This record gives sequence, structure tokens and C-alpha cells, in this order.
Amino acid sequence: MEFSEKIIRKQLQMMKPITSAGSIESIRKGQDRLGIIMSKMRRKQVVISDIDHPRISIALAAPVDERTDGVILYLHGGGYTCGSLDYAKGFASVLASECGVKVYCAAYRLAPEHRFPAAVEDALEAYRYLLTLSYLPGKIVLCGESAGGGLCYSLCLKLKECRIPLPAGIVAISPWVDLTQSGDSLTANAECDPSLCKETLDNYAECYTDAPAAPLVSPLFGDLYGMPPSLIFVGGDEVLLDDSKRLNNKLIECGVKSKLHIADGMWHAYLLYCLREHRNDFRLIEEFITDKAANKRKLRWMRLDNAAKIYPAAKRRNWNNFFRLSATLNEEVDRELLKSAMDVTMRRFPSIAVRLCHGVFWYYLEELERAPEISDEKPWPLAHTPFDSINRCALRVIVHRCRIAIEFYHALTDGNGGMVFLKSLIAEYLEQKHGITIPCVKGVLDRLEEPRKEELEDGFSKNAGTISAKRNASTVYRIRCTPEKGNIRHLTTFIIDTENALTSAKRYGVSLTVFLTGAMLYALQTLQNEQIPDKRKQKPLRVVVPVNLRTLFGLNTLRNFVHVVMPEIDPRMGDYSPEEIFSSVKHQLGVLITKKNLQSMFTPNVNAERNPVLRIMPLFIKNIAMKLVYDTVGEKTNCLNLSNLGAVDLPEIMKEYVARFDFVLGVQATKPNNCGIVSYGGKLYLNFIRNTVEPALEMRFYHTLRALGVDIKVESNLQSLIDSGYAVDTELY
Repeated sequence: MEFSEKIIRKQLQMMKPITSAGSIESIRKGQDRLGIIMSKMRRKQVVISDIDHPRISIALAAPVDERTDGVILYLHGGGYTCGSLDYAKGFASVLASECGVKVYCAAYRLAPEHRFPAAVEDALEAYRYLLTLSYLPGKIVLCGESAGGGLCYSLCLKLKECRIPLPAGIVAISPWVDLTQSGDSLTANAECDPSLCKETLDNYAECYTDAPAAPLVSPLFGDLYGMPPSLIFVGGDEVLLDDSKRLNNKLIECGVKSKLHIADGMWHAYLLYCLREHRNDFRLIEEFITDKAANKRKLRWMRLDNAAKIYPAAKRRNWNNFFRLSATLNEEVDRELLKSAMDVTMRRFPSIAVRLCHGVFWYYLEELERAPEISDEKPWPLAHTPFDSINRCALRVIVHRCRIAIEFYHALTDGNGGMVFLKSLIAEYLEQKHGITIPCVKGVLDRLEEPRKEELEDGFSKNAGTISAKRNASTVYRIRCTPEKGNIRHLTTFIIDTENALTSAKRYGVSLTVFLTGAMLYALQTLQNEQIPDKRKQKPLRVVVPVNLRTLFGLNTLRNFVHVVMPEIDPRMGDYSPEEIFSSVKHQLGVLITKKNLQSMFTPNVNAERNPVLRIMPLFIKNIAMKLVYDTVGEKTNCLNLSNLGAVDLPEIMKEYVARFDFVLGVQATKPNNCGIVSYGGKLYLNFIRNTVEPALEMRFYHTLRALGVDIKVESNLQSLIDSGYAVDTELY
């Protein structure tokens, strides 16, 4: 859970007079309670273990999602007078979960009961303990805030003195490195900093030492040559701003790599509060650890599944095969929080959060190191993206107000696999934002578990048979239309009450898919009669209906595992009534959608892939051959896709946050129309996309459904096109 900067600032301002005048004992209790709260908030992401050590109090915070093999030794703040192990575990949990790294936190002895050098001695003991665990110094990063930040540098001075190898780096958050209190910001920022004042620091320093200028007390005055690289965070409004500035300058003067990050308007140790406005600071820490102390996680790669190989080959200069899934929430989307949810979720889907790479013989997929950036919505969905961008990232994350949309390159997955990804991402987002626990059911996966082997399987290669079906589909009717200029995409959505649609389908004794497919064929027949009145010149009508193969073959792959059937009518034999079309489609689908028939349909593709000659053929030759096949038989055998993902179901606790789902297919390379269908919350959403001026097919389909007793509400992206300055003929709508 994250907090707003404004809310926390007000709370700190209210508490400052109390904490400034409070006793050390009361401050200790309050600080420990804060640590316990932070630990509880991260209990799902971090496992905390107390360590039995004879001389120091120490614990390990281990992230469930461990991303690096480095380790942090965290030394807590509290003016050397406050902070038990309970407090240390709190921010250690935050570091572990945010940065994906193991964090050892040590609770050193506190003043005034244990004055200097007790804290330095205990920090040294904790560092030695990590060395006994076989952690090399080059794998250890020190981290601390306030007094803990200063203690990191004091520890390194002590390590130099003892001739013990230094750690790989230091992350210092508002470090207190000058206990003589000589920085100008102590007075200049006295009114700005809502969390700390000079009087409190004077009291802490008096409790801790009689020699505030000693280098092991105030490392700003020590020999900083040879120190590890530093990453320093400090608030622009805090009283210890000058401590960080002077420390950074001296480190650089001593030839040490150091980077100072000043957060404008922030107070002392602001990172402790996990502010949503400053989430990126934890990314900077993770990058620092990865760069200085960790071996980068080896990224997975995998071959394209059998169905995916055609998509890179069939690309056009202005066309790539993408589809979109989106969820509309009941509140505006927090982009920073969604980015955090993406960071967690993408590692669970190494076959989807990928980029497309060019090999010698085949394309392949390589896992992304980081989640993609979030984009703004454009006037139309599935806007063309240059193919080179797919080499960097093969999916797009788009936010518009309450809507989260993911656009997937079709080589990654099909609509069913994409829906599992979207559900899991939304679950992670809602858990982080609202602190709720969402069960991993109904297509929501556990984002912190390792991907299962069966999720990454190529279902086609695994289930190919020995008999291959013949491919002899004829060329179909092509809708006559005016192409849009500038790659404009028109999106029209029919919103239908699901019960209304089911009742209409039941009236004709067919399923909803048969009903919608039959209605589409009837609309195409009407349109062809208008555009080509001479029956002798007409052509067959054929609609692509994708079939999810997972249930038939008992697989749980998240890759492409859909094949298509193409029910048809031939109006050259005479016009069909709706009843005749429904009956024909029902029987065609009954014959086509069987395990053995579908297996025989995808077996030729698998056999071709296994051909020894084809396997050793260079990729550029394969691409030429596959593109020729696609151009010859790919889209000429059908009028459009009518893809129904079915009803989306969610865990009960998620339903109150999600208002709507949508599924949008991209237009085909040579055909102007496509239609994606999904239902949720008692509503059926039919999304028509086209790249033509006239909405000819949508209009015929609309009137067909209305004549069949279906009530329809219509939405379109017309207004967004007009607002963006495109010349649109509004009379067509």
C-alpha cells in the first residue's frame, strides 16, 4: 500500500510538536509500532526470519520474488537512541519487496544506555556475520537512513582500519554524517521539514557521544578515499540537506563514485513512507544494487510456438498483427502503482512479457528485463507500431482514465492467454492499492510463484497427429469500400444485455456463438446483394471462428493454442433465410469442432516445421515462403474474424472494482473488418474495428440483430477522432 505525499506531510506536521517534546522511551515505542505496521503490509511479499546470534540482534527479510543474488545489510535510523529489531524489520521488508533482494537488518545497541562506539561495533559484527555466510564483500550493499546512513560510512571507515574488504556500495537515505551540527540547512530548513528539528538532533548527539567531531562518529570528517560507490537520497526541504550535499561533494573530491538525488519539497528520510509520488526511487536503488553487487538475472528465451511463426513473416509496412484486451475499473488508474504491479506480474509470464528477436533460422522470444513503460491512449486502438519496436517490446500497456489496456503481438499468445495475464495484473494492482487479498482462482495466477512448465508448452507441436486435413477453401466475397487515409482505425462497440442475446439465440435453438456467426453471415449476404446484385458474380461467404483448444486437449498453456473453423454459405445457390443459416452453422460447427478434426487441421503446419530442409533454411528465405503462402490463402478464404472469448469471470472480491472488459482485434492485412466479443457483468460487448470510411458491415449487422429481436446500445471512437483533428464524415454514423 502507498500513501500520498500531502496526507503524510499533514500527519508529520501534527506529530512534530509531540515527537520533539516526547521522551526517548515514547519515541522508541512509536518507531517500533511503525516498523511492525510496515512488516505486516509486506507480509505476502517477504518472509522474515529471526537469526540466533550470540552478540547482536539480527533478522533476514527474504523476498518471495528474489531478482538478484546480491544482499543488503540494513542499518536503521533513530538518532542512535531509537529503533529495535521490530523497527528494522519494517523498512527491511520494504527494501526486500521493492528491490527483490535479501535484506539482513541489524538492531545495534542504543544510546544513552550504550554510547559510542557500541553502534559501530555492532555494525561491524553484523558485517562479519554476512562474511561467515560466504557472501563476498562485492555482493554486499550497505543501506541506512538518518543515523543508519551515517553509520554505513562509519562502518566503512572501521573496515578500512581493520583491513577488511569493503562492500560493493552504499545506499544512504538522508544520512546524518555531521554530529557537530554545522550544516546551514539545520536552520534554513527548520520550518520546512515536518519530521525533524535541530533540537532533537542535538539531544540525540548528546546521548550518543562526547566527541561529535570524531571520524567514526561524524564520517564527513573522516578519510573517505577508497570508499565504495554511493547513492544518496535526501529531501530538498529537510534539515540534514547539507549533510548529504557536503558528503557527496567530498566523496567525489576523494575520487569516489557518488550520485546525489535531491527530492524537491521532501522531508527527512522521506523514502520510509513509500510515497506513491516517489516510487521510482526504489527502482533506482534496485538498479544500483544490480549494477554494483549482483549478477543480473538470466533472461529466459524460447522458440515461437507453431501458430506464432506466421505473424513475423506476414508483416506489412503498415500492419502488424496485434489484439487488445482491456479492463475498465470503477476508479481512475494510478499509473505509478500500475507500473509497480507490472514489475511483479511480468516475471510470472516469461512467454508474454517479451521482445521478438531475430535468429539465423527462426525468430525467438526473449524475456524483458523490465516492465514496459505505460503509454497514453490514442484516438483509435491498435495503432500501427513499426516492426522494430516489437524487437524491443512485443506488448503495449495503455492507460486512459479508468481503463487499463494491453495490446499483445499475436505471436506471444491468443486472447485466452492474454486474458489470464490481464486478470493477474489487475489482481496485483488491486492488492497493492487497496491492501486486499485476492485468491488465485478463475484465471488469476499467483504472481510470486514460478511459471509452470505446462504454461510455456507449444500445444500444437505436442498434440500434432499423423493425418493432415486438405486445404481447399475458395476465395470469398470482398467488401467494396473506401480505405481510410493515415492508418485511421474506427472502433464501434455494440453493447447488448446478455440475457436478451441468449433469449434470442434460444428462440432459434442455437448457442450464442452460432447465433452471432449466423447473424454475421446474413449481414454479409445482405451487403453482397447490395454491392453485387448479379448472383453469378457473387462469391461464397465465410467467417473465421477461433476455437480454444485447451479444453479439448487438456492443456494449460499460456501460448497460442487456438485454431479456427470457417462456417460458410454460398449465396450463388440462392438467398438464405436466418433460420437456414442458423441451422447450417450449427451443423457445420458440430462437425468441425471435434478434437480429431481440429488436430488434422493444425498437423500440416507442425509437419512443415519439422521438415529437415525447412529447419536449416535461413530465416529470410522462410519469411519469403511463409509470406507467399499467407498472401495466397491466408485472408482470401474468409471475410472477417468473429472471435468470442466468452464470459469473463473474476474472484468475487475483484468484481466490485472492475466495471467492464473489452476485446478488440486488429484489422487484417488485406481485409477491412474484424470483430472481437466478450461478456462481463451481464453485458455482451461486440467490438468492430475497420480501416475504411463507410461503416457498411456494422450497419448491416446492427439491422440484422435488431430484426432478430436484440436491443443494442452503440458506442464509437468518433468523438476522439474529431477531437484529434481528423476529418470524419459524421453523416455515416
